Amino acid sequence: MKILVAEDDSNLGLLLTTFLTAKGYEVKLTTSGTDALESYRNSPTDFQFILLDVMMPQKDGFAVAKEIRLIDKKTPILFLTAKSMEADRLKGFELGADDYLTKPFLMEELLARIHAILRRTNPVEPSAEISLGEFDYNISLGTLKRTHQTQKLTTKENALLSLLVKNQNEVVDRQGALRAIWGDDSYFNGRSMDVYIAKLRKILGEDPSIKIINVHGIGFKLMIK
Repeated sequence: MKILVAEDDSNLGLLLTTFLTAKGYEVKLTTSGTDALESYRNSPTDFQFILLDVMMPQKDGFAVAKEIRLIDKKTPILFLTAKSMEADRLKGFELGADDYLTKPFLMEELLARIHAILRRTNPVEPSAEISLGEFDYNISLGTLKRTHQTQKLTTKENALLSLLVKNQNEVVDRQGALRAIWGDDSYFNGRSMDVYIAKLRKILGEDPSIKIINVHGIGFKLMIK
């Protein structure tokens, strides 16, 4: 399991990385909100947990969480902060945080909270083969298997489908998905994404229980009956 850590305090960042790595997690450490968001956008399906310091340069943790939640409603987010005001805690939860830990804290308490959140949210492991209607979908291999036929997805098709699967029955924001997968939300990239959505609909159309619907003016939603 890979954790994205955003912490501008170099000493705490090193401590978090060392501790979590020793506990069996793979850690990507960033030192600003901008770097954290860039790392997430470059590999949105790589991370199964996100630790965000609230007070960071360039973009604070709240701004980063807001951007991530536009395209990903389910990956757990835990805020780390020196703030303890109730208003800040409420703001974090309103933005979609799963928990909130005030500094200073014990590393074992952090680990216990991570374990508790993961038990509760039960995120899909990217290396696992999951059931998607009549298909078996392997995110890491980018394959869709139905009966004895296997379809190999392109990189863009797989990135789009994995975002939709992670947010099944939730709306995936169009601009957020474009920034995450194509790097920007230009008109031409938008037309390209529409082509890939059409390709996914054609592939998944072999199972009538699976629908990718347009949510006008917002984005797309994966629905499975």
